[in-house]
Amino acid sequence: MARLKREVYEEELYRLQIELVKLQEWVRESGARLVVVFEGRDAAGKGSAIKRITEHLNPRFARIVALPAPSERERTQWYFQRYVPHLPAAGEIVLLDRSWYNRAGVERVMGYCTPEEHRLFLRQCPVFERMLIEDGVLLRKYWFSVSDAEQERRFRKRLDDPLKRWKLSPMDLESLTRWEDYSRAKDEMMVHTDTDESPWYAVEGDDKRSARINMISHLLSTVDYQEVTPPKIKLPRRPSSKGYERPARVLQREVPDRAGELDGEAGRTAP
Repeated sequence: MARLKREVYEEELYRLQIELVKLQEWVRESGARLVVVFEGRDAAGKGSAIKRITEHLNPRFARIVALPAPSERERTQWYFQRYVPHLPAAGEIVLLDRSWYNRAGVERVMGYCTPEEHRLFLRQCPVFERMLIEDGVLLRKYWFSVSDAEQERRFRKRLDDPLKRWKLSPMDLESLTRWEDYSRAKDEMMVHTDTDESPWYAVEGDDKRSARINMISHLLSTVDYQEVTPPKIKLPRRPSSKGYERPARVLQREVPDRAGELDGEAGRTAP
């Protein structure tokens, strides 16, 4: 797949992000509840897609949910129970960075659940999602794919990037050595949970720019939202001063002017 040119990508992303703001306002106005599930291979681009979606949204109404490993108490609950409190109320969007499908993926492959628990999940999951949909929740599910060669390239890049090294977990390393195990688990999961009422949508992730554009564009196309006319806002006139005088700056603690030092350093090193 040819890589999408940056200028084309940025122009289209800007347009789509405007539409995402319109979608959010419609969700708020209409009282809709939207859940978007992000699943897929490690390093396939789920996190970066979520970041671009939420970049200009109001975090009070658009939440990212990325749950840690379950506690000892949570392990004794009904499996779906720990996810229910994070579902949206009216007017909210919830983006699940990994979801209840952990049981069909990492838990299945790594042996964190029993075969019986896995089979029970595959039976209950379509029923659970049907309950959400029948109650009015808008549920969208995206599977991000990436080739084995591209995944390894991204992992190696993370090794040398201090900003991304934290993303390289022991579980990521396991995904390299268990590539086919994860493939089989994903195929089995799809057989049971890719239904007409709650389908999976695959996102090819070798080119992250294309993946983001394709995924966001598709998400917008699946929701019949309308543009909400915003109320007219008029800035009030600033009133005349009543004699307030700001205290001298020397009386407050200011952060050091590191930016000014950078300007000076740049001047000294310039040819």
